[in-house]
Amino acid sequence: MSFKDNKYIIVQEAISQELAFFLFNYFLLKREVCSTLIDHKIIGEKNTEWGMWNDDQIPGTYSHYSDVAMETLLPWVLPKMKKYTELDLLPTYSYARLYKNGDVLHRHKDRPSCEISTTLNLGGDNWPIYLSPYENVGIAECDGGEKGITLSSNAKGIKIELRPGDMLIYSGCVLEHWREPFEGNDCAQVFLHYNRKKENQILFDSRKHLGLPCYFRQKHDIKHDI
Repeated sequence: MSFKDNKYIIVQEAISQELAFFLFNYFLLKREVCSTLIDHKIIGEKNTEWGMWNDDQIPGTYSHYSDVAMETLLPWVLPKMKKYTELDLLPTYSYARLYKNGDVLHRHKDRPSCEISTTLNLGGDNWPIYLSPYENVGIAECDGGEKGITLSSNAKGIKIELRPGDMLIYSGCVLEHWREPFEGNDCAQVFLHYNRKKENQILFDSRKHLGLPCYFRQKHDIKHDI
């Protein structure tokens, strides 16, 4: 199996289980801290530095754009991203979620800043992700000028299960991806997004450098389709 042929590949133990366990518990604690700060009116519900519950894609679920610990994973994982995709990539941004019981991630494709992505399992209850298979249904232009195959929204998905520390690399602009209703209690995933290196590209999701909150972004391409 290759990324070139299928537009996705699974990498086991992309990070150690110890590091995944640390980040899982770190994110659990950060959710609790954020909730307490909001309850005591130290920060508002629309804050971005401590995370938020007003994600348009999954409202009411704790999420964080560019958490500094998660942003540190972007260059950490980059050598493996290059190895398994055989592409020259640059990091754009990270986005982490701590999913709760009943959450659903609807079928979607990603925005241009998520050209090549990975979802990395940090811990919690198992929750499979589904991908539309890369088959001969139709031709569409992917970001970067590559011609990719897309499927209709009713295409049967490929079920992928990851253990803590495992990651799925996928072409998010080409393949639809989704998750069925979550039956567990907590599941922490971080999405690490990359773009192929090219001339005059916008770096770091239009921020000056990694780790900066979303309000440092330029005004184009601002929707979080992940």
